[in-house]
Amino acid sequence: MSSSETSVTAQTTVTKLNPLTLELSRPGAVLWTAVIALVPNLVLWLLALPAGASFEMTDAGKTTSAAPGGVIVMTVVPILIGMTLAALISLKWPAIIRPAEVIGVVLALATIVLTIQADFDTASTLSLSLMHVVVAAAILVGLEAMRRRILRAA
Repeated sequence: MSSSETSVTAQTTVTKLNPLTLELSRPGAVLWTAVIALVPNLVLWLLALPAGASFEMTDAGKTTSAAPGGVIVMTVVPILIGMTLAALISLKWPAIIRPAEVIGVVLALATIVLTIQADFDTASTLSLSLMHVVVAAAILVGLEAMRRRILRAA
């Protein structure tokens, strides 16, 4: 194998992983979107701990922890529900993907307000807010990858 063959193989691999050209099936987009949001969110959680983040809030006199279980659930469940809904609707109406991108990103970013209003310490609030941004980006990449696959198959 020559070095030019290796170079071509490496370029092909990089091209397939490029979020600007990525194509995923409907089930693949649903699952990979959850994964590409969850992994960075768990990293953010781990990085926030030494910064003093407790991820605890007080509600009606009761202290509740939002991590790590809350990070996992609140990352994965909304993504699975929204992405699955978009994937199912797109079976009959493929054009739903663009509005779903907007809705998903807006909901993920708008719910930052709920994090800010909750009784979290500053480090927890900042890291949880960043997690919402990660979810928004993952939704956009996942739905766009699904849309590209649908368009190519049409």
